[in-house]
Amino acid sequence: MPPSHKFEYLPLVLRDQGPARFPQAPQAENPLTQANKDDRTTHSGGLSTNVARVTSTWKSKQAAREQQGLPSISGIPLLLKVDTSLDLDDLRKQFEFEIVCEEEDGFVIVASDDIDLTMFQRKLTEFIAGATGSTNVARIHELREDLTQEERLRLILSDLLFSEWPTLADDSVNICDISISCIGNWTVPGPYKPRSNWGEEANERHRQTRLREISEAHEKWDELQTERSDAARQLIRFYGGEVINEYHGKPERERSIPDYFTLRVKLSGRGLRDFVLNYPYIFEVVEPDNIETPQQVARELKAIQSALTVLPPPESAPAVCVIDSGIQEQHFLLEPGIDKAASHCFLPGVSNTDVADYVRPGGHGTRVAGAVLHGELTPKSGEVRLETWIQNARVLDKNCGMPLTAFPPSVLREVVKRFNEGQRKTRIFNQSINADSPCRTRHMSAWGAEIDLLCNDYDILIIQSAGNLKPSRPAPHSGVADLLAAGKPYPDYLSEPVCRVANPGQSLQALTVGSVAYGAFEHEDWKSVATEDGQPSAFSRVGLGIWDSIKPEVVEYGGDFLVSSNNPADVDVPMLGRDRYPELVRSTMHGGPAFDRDEVGTSFAAPKVTRIAARLQSILPDESCLLYRALIVQSARWPAWASQLTPDEQANVLRRLGFGIPDMERATTNTDFRTTLITHEEQSLGPGDCHVYQVPVPAKLRSPADDFDIRIEVTLSYAAAPRRTRRTRQGYLATWLDWINSGRGEPFSDFCDRAVKRDAAPPASPGGLGWTIESRGNWGAIPDIRRNVGTVQKDWTIIRSNALPVDFCIAVRGHQGWSTDPEAVARYTLVVTFEIVGQEIPIYEPLRTAVLDLQAEVEAEIEMEVRE
Repeated sequence: MPPSHKFEYLPLVLRDQGPARFPQAPQAENPLTQANKDDRTTHSGGLSTNVARVTSTWKSKQAAREQQGLPSISGIPLLLKVDTSLDLDDLRKQFEFEIVCEEEDGFVIVASDDIDLTMFQRKLTEFIAGATGSTNVARIHELREDLTQEERLRLILSDLLFSEWPTLADDSVNICDISISCIGNWTVPGPYKPRSNWGEEANERHRQTRLREISEAHEKWDELQTERSDAARQLIRFYGGEVINEYHGKPERERSIPDYFTLRVKLSGRGLRDFVLNYPYIFEVVEPDNIETPQQVARELKAIQSALTVLPPPESAPAVCVIDSGIQEQHFLLEPGIDKAASHCFLPGVSNTDVADYVRPGGHGTRVAGAVLHGELTPKSGEVRLETWIQNARVLDKNCGMPLTAFPPSVLREVVKRFNEGQRKTRIFNQSINADSPCRTRHMSAWGAEIDLLCNDYDILIIQSAGNLKPSRPAPHSGVADLLAAGKPYPDYLSEPVCRVANPGQSLQALTVGSVAYGAFEHEDWKSVATEDGQPSAFSRVGLGIWDSIKPEVVEYGGDFLVSSNNPADVDVPMLGRDRYPELVRSTMHGGPAFDRDEVGTSFAAPKVTRIAARLQSILPDESCLLYRALIVQSARWPAWASQLTPDEQANVLRRLGFGIPDMERATTNTDFRTTLITHEEQSLGPGDCHVYQVPVPAKLRSPADDFDIRIEVTLSYAAAPRRTRRTRQGYLATWLDWINSGRGEPFSDFCDRAVKRDAAPPASPGGLGWTIESRGNWGAIPDIRRNVGTVQKDWTIIRSNALPVDFCIAVRGHQGWSTDPEAVARYTLVVTFEIVGQEIPIYEPLRTAVLDLQAEVEAEIEMEVRE
C-alpha cells in the first residue's frame, strides 16, 4: 500500500522553554583587577598621572593646530586596556566615554568630548574612597599614554597603510575608506508592551510616549551623525580633498541605530595624517577593495545547433536577483526566465536601463544566471521548463569592476531594497563578487556587516562566492604559481593567510560558497592541481573566517587550474583541460559559443547553490530564509575520501570545504531511509532564554537485536542585529545562540532540568554522542574548531542504532551580545536529520508516527492548561 504522504518534512516539537541554565564554573577575578582593588591608591594614582600627561599633550597639540590656522577638532581619543570581563557599556554609563571600537586582548579605543576627563577623574577619587559605583575603575587596567599614537594607529590602519605611514608623502594622493564611530551615549527604547491591568486609553497614551522616545533617539543619532560628518568634511575640504561617497545603513527595524558611518575620501598625505591623528572617532582606515576580475580565456567563434525549447517559469515561481555585471537577456537559454521589467543598472553615471553584460569574452553575470537556471549542465535538446525568475542587478562595469564612486555596502542596500520591496518580493540574492585579496580579521568589514544587517532586517538569503586566487600575482597577495614556486605544495598552501576568504565572504549571514575540482587531469605538458574529485580547487579561497567561524560553509564544482611541467611552472586555464571546467552559458555579444567550458571560479560554484535555495523557496514559500540556509548546509557532505583522513587532516578539510557539497535531493526531500525534522515558522529567542525540542525515537529503531549505523545531523541557523565596532563574536551580535543536546541514555526530564534553569540543582551531564566538531575545540573528533562561532552551526555523528536514546533532545540557548535590552531577540530555525547509512530498515514512517503522536499529546496538554 503506498504511503499517505509525500515524505514531507516532519515538525520539531517544542516541549519546554524557560531561562537557560548555563554551567556555573567559578570565575576567578582577574589577578590585575584584584590587585587594583587591594591597592586602590596606587592604581588610581597611576591612572591620574597618565590622564594628566595625555590631556596636557592633547591640549598642546590643539593649541598648535589653532596657531597654524588648522580646523578645530573636538574630543580626545584614548586607548584603554580593560579587564575582558568588563561590560563595555559601563564605560559609557559610568565614565561618560564613548566606545569607538573594541579590539583584541582587552584594548578599547574610546573618546571623550571633555578633554579634561572630569567624570573619569571624579571616579578615580571615589575609587580611592571606596565609594559605591566606582569598583569598575579596578577593571580599567591601563590608560595608555601612546603619545605618538603608534598603538592606536596600529589598531585602526590597515596593515598596508600602517607600513607606509612613516613615509607617507605630504603631497601624495590617497583614496581611503574611513569608518567613524557614531554610537552616542543613548539607546533606542524597545516597543511598548500593553499592560493587562491598564485601560485602553492609558496603554495608548504610554504607547504614544514610547513612539516619541524612539523617534527622539533616532533624531539624536541623525544630529550626531550630521555633526561628525560635517566636522570631517570641513577638515577634508581644508586640505583640498573630497568625499567620494558616504554611507551609513539605518536598520529597517526601529530597535537599534547604526554604530558607525563610512566616508570614502580622496585626500593628500598631509590631510590624511591630520585627519587620522586628530579626529578621535575614527576606528578603521583601509584602502577600497579592488573587485576581482575573473580569469578569462579567448575562444574562437562557434555556432550552436540545438533542437531545444526553453519555457518560462510559472508566474508564481521564486525570483533570484543576480548582482553582477549585467546579463545578456536575449540569450536563448536565458530569455524566457528573465524578469525584464525588473532589470536595473546601479552603476553611477550609467543609464539605469543599460543592463547588458559587456565583460569580454563571454560575460560574467550571464554565466552566473545560466548556472542558477540550469545548474551543472546546460540543456541541449527537448523541452525545458524553467523553475526560477532571474532578476538582473548590474553593479559591475565592462571590466568586471566597481567604480570608486560606488561603495559596495551602499550599492547592496539599494539593490536589496529595490528588489525585496518590488513586485516579486525577492528574497534570494546571488553575489558572485569579491575583493581580490583576503578579508581582514580585525573588524567585520562594512560590506560584510551590511550583508549581516540586511539579512536580519529583510529575511533574505545572500549566496556569496568565497573569492579566487589569481594564477600568478606578486606578493603580498601571491597567486597560485607564486605559492608553488615558493615551495608551498598543494593543498598545503591553502593554509596561508593570503588564501583566506575574500571580502565580503566572511559575513556571518552570507552563505559563502567555495569551489571544488572535478578530478585529476593530465595531458601532454599540463595537469590539474587537484588530484581527486571533490578536492578544493587550486584557486578557491578558504577559512577559517573572522573569529574562526567556519567559512566557506559549502562548496560546489567550479573547476580547477592546470599547471605546466616547465620550471618555473605556468598556471592557467588552457583549452585542453576543458573537461575539468564547468559548463556555463556564455554571452555571445563579443562572439563565441552560446555555452562552453572556458572559465573557472567560485563565481560559478555559488549559483549552483543558489539554484537549491530557489527550489526550497518553491517548496516552502512561507518559511524563513534562515530555514533555506539551514537545509542547504544540512544537505552538505564531504567527499568519500575525506572520511579516511586523520582528525588533523579533517580539520583542514573543514577549513577548505566547510560542511561539504550540498545536494538538491537531500535538501528538498525525505526518503524511507532519511528523515529531516524542522521548526516550521521562524522562532525567536532572547538572551538567557532556552527552547527545548524533543524527537521521540521509535522502539523499532533502537532494538537491541539490531546494529545499524545511524547518522544524526543538526543545523541551527539564526540572525541577530550586528554592531561593527565590536571585535568579538560575542560582542558583534545583539544576541547570539548555540545548541546543546541530550546525552547517551539521558531521560527527557533530566535533560530539561539540565538545559532550563530550575530551583533544584541540575543533574550531572552524561556521556556525549561523539559529535564531529562540538562547541569546544577539544571536545569533538576534529580539534581546534568550534561549531558555535558562526550563525549557522552544524554538527554530525554516526552511532549504532541500539545505542539510540528513547528521546533525542536539543536545547537552543540565547546569550547576551552587545545589547543590554532583554527584548533584543535572535531569530532562528533548527533542522535535525536521521539517516540509516546502510538503508537496512525504513525509518521515515516510524518517526513520522511517533512525532505526530507526540505533537497531538502536546496539543492536548496545552488545551487542558487553557481550560484550567
